[in-house]
Amino acid sequence: MSDRRPGIAAFDALSDDAAYRAVLGCCSSPGFARSLVARRPYRSVAALLDAAEEVSARLPESELDLALAGHPRIGERPHSAASAREQAGVAAADEAVRAALGEGNRAYEERFGHIYLVCASGKSGEELLALLTARLRNDSETERRVVRTELGKINRIRLHALLAELS
Repeated sequence: MSDRRPGIAAFDALSDDAAYRAVLGCCSSPGFARSLVARRPYRSVAALLDAAEEVSARLPESELDLALAGHPRIGERPHSAASAREQAGVAAADEAVRAALGEGNRAYEERFGHIYLVCASGKSGEELLALLTARLRNDSETERRVVRTELGKINRIRLHALLAELS
């Protein structure tokens, strides 16, 4: 079944360069963006999202690091409107929660060597802090798998938003 909604049709119609820049705005891994653009055209939104999930799961570590570099720390000033929307729950958190997130971010980065990435959409500052605290107990291999899963969730949300903008 084809789901040729206006957004997916518009995405497929973009030039390679414009599509690459659009996807790079969703995920700052150049390899991720190149892979999604190279697989066009997509027959449906689901096909694009499935491809994004597959590409995310197979990103080399260096590309995963580039994807992480495109995200602000939880609780810090967002880099983009997407980040601001995703972290809206932190903005409403009290000062103690924001301070604890700052301390947790530092501890996380010391332990794992990269930022704490979590799909923050719809979560309060307290929830994000609890997730951070729990994830600090992970071993490095487990945490890297969790990071890939969270990146996939974020990419999915941002790709949906991109398609909505293109509609």
